[in-house]
Amino acid sequence: MVKDDQVRFIRFQKSAENKQREEISGDSEKDKMGNELPELRSIRFPRHPGVSVAVCEYFSEAAEVCLVRHHNPPKTVFSIDCCGAKAERELLWKAPDETAQRAHNNRDDATRDAAYIVSLSIMDKELGMVAISRTDTRTGSDYYIGMPGSLDLEEAYRLEISGVDQGDGSAIKKRLREKEVQARRGDSSLPAYACVVGFREASALMSLVEDD
Repeated sequence: MVKDDQVRFIRFQKSAENKQREEISGDSEKDKMGNELPELRSIRFPRHPGVSVAVCEYFSEAAEVCLVRHHNPPKTVFSIDCCGAKAERELLWKAPDETAQRAHNNRDDATRDAAYIVSLSIMDKELGMVAISRTDTRTGSDYYIGMPGSLDLEEAYRLEISGVDQGDGSAIKKRLREKEVQARRGDSSLPAYACVVGFREASALMSLVEDD
């Protein structure tokens, strides 16, 4: 990382350490929320400035279509590995109607769009970070993310996202390595996370992308 990115990362590490201490003492908001991931339809403006209400609804529908292929509502327990910190989180969802299933009948597109909203929910829960904006092409990522209330892209992190429909744990790990490479090669000096969501496996892997 360049020097400015190192400073931002150190600050973020300190913030994460403080949150961890709060969780241990039982005083954090996360403890109050329990083990549930934020509801998919809450991943939108105003908390997530980079996700409009319409986009949130579209992605949430896609997620429900992907989930119903392999699981039953009203909830699915996801196994999450966030930069080495493991957790089991419940995701609440509802069965999509026939119209939603027809609208998201392209499996590849639905898996991609579903992974966007589930990844952002995971980032919100595990790191307290929110979507600031979609990224432009060639950045090696999909979203700029940061702390709530910040719209400063110079202080943001990049987030590269991918979804796996049928693959097992090995396929999810392989995809994560591919996404890390993509983020490294992006035309941006901002630090990056990569996140891969496996829908059949009900699991997600997330990593902080390191320089070669």
